Amino acid sequence: MLEDIKKRALHRTSILEGQLRGIARMIESEEYCMDIITQSRAIQRSLASLDRLLLENHLRTHITHMIEHGGEQRDQAVEELLKAFDVEKK
Repeated sequence: MLEDIKKRALHRTSILEGQLRGIARMIESEEYCMDIITQSRAIQRSLASLDRLLLENHLRTHITHMIEHGGEQRDQAVEELLKAFDVEKK
């Protein structure tokens, strides 16, 4: 994993851990549902941001290597990208 991306991804996971603990406390104390939903949506955006970082790393490292080698590895790279974007193969 690229060091810069690793550092940023670990930072985001720490933030996510705190957000999840916070939402659990909100549920436990029966806070207003819309406030909990707002926090839940923020967590979902944070997870999407983490996904983008991880995908960037995969593209810059593994996918680049696989495409350069061609053949079956290139085909596997295409399959992984389709899977990452939830695109079904026809």
